Formats: sequence, C-alpha cells, structure tokens
Amino acid sequence: MEVLENVSLKPFSTFGIEAKARYWATFSNEAELKTLLTTYKHVPFMVLGEGSNVLFTQDFEGLVLVNQVKGISVGKEGVGKVRVGAGENWHQFVSWTLENGLYGLENLSLIYGSVGASPMQNIGAYGVEVKQFITNVLAYHTETHEIHSFTNRDCAFGYRSSIFKTTHKGKYIILWVDFQLQTVPDLQLAYGDIQKTLAEMQITLPTPREVSQAVIKIRQSKLPNPAEIGNAGSFFKNPEIPLAQFEALKKQYPTLPAYPASEAECVKIPAGWLIEQAGWKGYRRGEAGVHERQALVLVNYGNATGAEILDLAQKIQNDLFEKFGIQIIPEVNVV
Repeated sequence: MEVLENVSLKPFSTFGIEAKARYWATFSNEAELKTLLTTYKHVPFMVLGEGSNVLFTQDFEGLVLVNQVKGISVGKEGVGKVRVGAGENWHQFVSWTLENGLYGLENLSLIYGSVGASPMQNIGAYGVEVKQFITNVLAYHTETHEIHSFTNRDCAFGYRSSIFKTTHKGKYIILWVDFQLQTVPDLQLAYGDIQKTLAEMQITLPTPREVSQAVIKIRQSKLPNPAEIGNAGSFFKNPEIPLAQFEALKKQYPTLPAYPASEAECVKIPAGWLIEQAGWKGYRRGEAGVHERQALVLVNYGNATGAEILDLAQKIQNDLFEKFGIQIIPEVNVV
C-alpha cells in the first residue's frame, strides 16, 4: 500500500484534465483505508472511483484515494441478492448480471463509472434509476472508522442525489452495495429511443440482453467515448420546474418537452433541449466545448483546463436562466 506524491490526476478522470494530487494511494479493503486515513488525518482527502463524474479545476492539496474494493457475491438469503465491491466497474457489473440471469439494470448499460458511485449519484437512464434495486449500502465512517449499513430508505435517494452527496458528503466512503435484482424480466421500453432502436435491430420480443445492446447502441450514437474526447457524460441535471411555469413556457416554445418529476405539481425538462435551443450545441472556444451531437455533454478537446470547462458551464447556466428563467445545476462534482 504505497502512497505516492505529486501524482497527475489526468489518467484518473474521464475529463482528462491536468491536475496533481499532493498524495495519492489506492485501497482495496477496510484495513488499508483505516491506515491511510489515520496516517494522513491532518490533510483533506477525496475518493475517486473511475473519475467519471468529477471536474478538477485545480491541484488537490491533500490525499486522493482510489477505491479498488472488488468482488461480486451472490447472497444466500434470497434469490437475486448480490453484493458488489464499490471499486467494480459499473458496466462490467451490468454485463455480469445479464450473464447470470439477473435483470433490471439493462437500461443502465454503458454508464461510465464505478459501482460505488451508483448509489451516491442515484444513476439513472431510460426510465430506470438504480435506487429501484439497491437494498443496502455499506459505508465506512471517516472519523469513527466504523462500517455502517444504510438501508434504501436511509439513503434518501432523490433525482441524481442521495445522502452521500448531501448531508453525509465526505463523512462516509462506500465499500459495498447490495442489490435485489429480478429473476424474471420486467423490461422498461417506453423511455427515449429504445423501441425505435429495437425496431431498427429487427427485434420485436426483446430479451434483457437485447435491451442492453439497444441502450449501448443509443449511448454510443449520442455520447462521446471519454477515451477519445474528454468528458463526464451529462454535465447538468435535468431541471424540475413548477407546472405553471412549464405551461407558460409552452406557449412561447410549443415543442418544449416534459417528463414526470419527483415533486408534485412539477415536470422535468430535458436540459439538453434547453441548451440546444439556446444555440450552445456544438459551441467551441479553444479546447473546451459543447458536444456536437449531445448538448448536455461538455467536452475537453485536448488541453482544456478545468477552469475553462467550468467557465463554459457557468456561461450556459446564466444564458439559460436569462432565456427561460430556469436554473440548471451541474451533475458533475467540481473540485
């Protein structure tokens, strides 16, 4: 368990932004994590999984911990119960579930990141959120050094949110996630282009694996591969606005789409639609830009700084508020 100094974080963030960590180490179990946190208790720390939801705008003058807690085990107490290490790759885990006859996560295929990030962010796509399948989250308290088990209710899941991003931010490090998966498929096909894509694939009675393949095809057609263009996927959350505000905007913008929201008397508006309508899609200044096929994705074309990406994000936020009266909020964690 080696601690390195002045390590470049560029390989550990899908944005590919150059920044340095004063100290850097990996951990694969509770004992290693405890040693690192007690040894470096006087410096700030942050945890990275696969760096797919973080934007570095400066060097980190503390300890960066890379979560490498691995393993997938099938629970003995019930069919479909699975415990997964937080350091496992999310998409590889989804593929594992399909190979083992466990269903529900197929709509969440090809989401970049680690399993540990899934409850923190309550990841979601194409009508499915991970909170529907999480039963418990085992997390390490950074001060008491005890492991606490959070039930689904304890996690207080919201839209792209949980207590690990709000009241408990920085207090706990996720080690394991427990899932209750389906043994009989209950396919969710109504959202987005899934049905259209399945039809193009000439599939009329899809299996969960074929739904996964359709989702992968859709995501690859719309979203840039971080290995080719630096990005963190969707940069902004889709805003939820009062129904009255939506109806007023609809008169001005008849094609304005909306979806059910988590709050009563509210609707969810696609942030990408707003960004595109405001003329930002395909915008580029220097090495920072808005992706040409998906307006919700901010990209690093090569050597953009985190500050340049953040400045672009703030300009888009301000412009959308002026045009639509809607405040969009970053989904990405800015450091």
